[in-house]
Amino acid sequence: MRTDLFDFDLPPERIALRPVSPRDAARLLVVRPGGTPEFDDRGVRDLPDLLNPGDALVVNDTKVISARLMGHRIGRGPDAKIEATLTERIDGSRWRAFAKPGKKLAPGDVIRFGEEGKVCFLGQLDATVESKGEGGEITLSFAFHGVVLDQAIAERGDMPLPPYIAGKRKPDAQDRDDYQTYFAREEGSVAAPTAGLHFTEALLGRLQARGVALHKVTLHVGPGTFLPVHADDTSDHKMHSEHAVLTAETAAALNAVHAKGGRIVAVGSTALRTLESAADDTGTIKPFSGDTALFITPGYRFKAVDVMMTNFHLPRSTLFMLVSALCGLDTMQRAYAHAIAGGYRFYSYGDASLLFRTQ
Repeated sequence: MRTDLFDFDLPPERIALRPVSPRDAARLLVVRPGGTPEFDDRGVRDLPDLLNPGDALVVNDTKVISARLMGHRIGRGPDAKIEATLTERIDGSRWRAFAKPGKKLAPGDVIRFGEEGKVCFLGQLDATVESKGEGGEITLSFAFHGVVLDQAIAERGDMPLPPYIAGKRKPDAQDRDDYQTYFAREEGSVAAPTAGLHFTEALLGRLQARGVALHKVTLHVGPGTFLPVHADDTSDHKMHSEHAVLTAETAAALNAVHAKGGRIVAVGSTALRTLESAADDTGTIKPFSGDTALFITPGYRFKAVDVMMTNFHLPRSTLFMLVSALCGLDTMQRAYAHAIAGGYRFYSYGDASLLFRTQ
């Protein structure tokens, strides 16, 4: 499909720079394709009333690491300031990363990551540029290893906010809490599964009382979530792969939900892509542990997910393409026009939508 079909005008002021407080005070646009009404302006706190007893929420329990590191090149010529965003762990001491400005780095260079404004209990954190690819991608070999390296990164790093937020303000201490979901347990993401940011203990208690089950999967979100689609046709876009895990216990529980007539509600695109990657052509969900690069566009036949809760996404993004596959492109274009006119807040720290799949 042509990428320009997924374009729309988004006023910059609609991109939220901070979340609402408390988390479940965000707005919720309910979209029922062909329903009456088709669009219903609600709040996240209404979620228990919008689901049925026997339904199941599926959330992503990945945890965002403090992946944005500021440092400077040492040992070769004048110091050069370097920003590195870690993207993928290779082993106990090596990470892939995006570096800015990448042109100031060469294999063999050493970057010393500083601790300005932070209390650090470890020594200096140095990393050697082991290799360099295109577009600022580098491989870093750190002087520390394993748990010690993880602690050093946590001390010196900042939350890797999306560029649409980070371009307007710097990450700060508040983001260390704001940019983690209530479910965050398994470290490994460089972006939050942002639909999960809306949940609180009180909301989960009401969902449980309603008879809605909660299940967890893990997908470590990679940097591809930030990348726009530059290709003119969606068939020419290459998705970055991300590691996902869905256990045998969770698969059995979700299959039982469908067998009893309940619906599977994916909280966010990462949970949805994990579920769809784990399902076979009959809709049976299987245990899954591996990489997925599933790219969902209109025409995709959903196998596992019935309903999706997700934030509002950017024009031409793979995420807007995904929700258009779930509810129909025309419906989502109207829904987003409704949201923009109604003052909904977009993107990672913004409001949410509850999307019922086109039958």
